Amino acid sequence: MLIWMASVMTQSRLIRANERVIETMIGLAGCSKQKPILIAGARSVELMLELRRCGYIHTAGTANCGRPAGQYDVALVDWRQRTFRTLEKTLDWLMNFLSPTAVLVVWVDSQKPAANQELRGALESRGFVVEAIQAREDGVAFSARRYLQKPLSKAA
Repeated sequence: MLIWMASVMTQSRLIRANERVIETMIGLAGCSKQKPILIAGARSVELMLELRRCGYIHTAGTANCGRPAGQYDVALVDWRQRTFRTLEKTLDWLMNFLSPTAVLVVWVDSQKPAANQELRGALESRGFVVEAIQAREDGVAFSARRYLQKPLSKAA
């Protein structure tokens, strides 16, 4: 009985932590319930189900997101307890799924300032502009928007 109660308490703490992460990510993305959202990371299925429960019906995880066609306006990436090298590979994979005006929110573990700069550089090198960084005791969230560079017209 005591083990079961400890398990339930641990699960409820994890659910509350995930809800806080989701609330923060959605807030940073500024997305509505109608926008198509792609969720990546180890907890993508849990986060997708939680978002759907909250009314975000156009959500997909990496396992059921379809073929890449620039169809997602928002990508939420929960990258806690994972390496930066694998994050870079995931970011490269995500690029073809995101619309030209997409917002990307990446949640990582709390880290040193140099690691934050490295992540900022990785996002910027993929055509994103970091708009906000929110640090909390349980992690750091980066919100970035795709930067649309319009070609300059030639002078006559």
